[in-house]
Amino acid sequence: MQFIISALSGPDYPEVIFVWEASVRASHHFLAEADIQYYKPVIVTDYLPVLDLFGIRHASGGLAGFIGIAGRKIEMLFVHPDDFGKGIGKALCQYAVRELRASEVDVNEDNPGACQFYTKMGFEVTGRSPVDPGGKPFPILHLAMKA
Repeated sequence: MQFIISALSGPDYPEVIFVWEASVRASHHFLAEADIQYYKPVIVTDYLPVLDLFGIRHASGGLAGFIGIAGRKIEMLFVHPDDFGKGIGKALCQYAVRELRASEVDVNEDNPGACQFYTKMGFEVTGRSPVDPGGKPFPILHLAMKA
């Protein structure tokens, strides 16, 4: 299936956060409600404004998934749960790698689906941190594209 990937910006943030939250609730089972509520404003104020954001929309216009890139690093990739398994994450990741030259990504160790996805996309684990960037006790795996 062919997807149209387009740039996202400030006016798209409410939809981006909607997709982020739905995806996190469906895939990040290790997070408590308090964690989700903690990260939600951090995503809006600290991440989205500094990332290059790209998304895939449904024919109806609604956002199905998005990716955020900083330099050569994939900082976030989220797909709405209704669109899991449709190739949206793969298309966004391939776009980031091929068109934007992304070659690194960090993944929550407790999200085995994401770890498996990125391994399948050609990344390999290069390191591990016992805490996330906010200092919370959620181990992070550092991955890079295989040489």
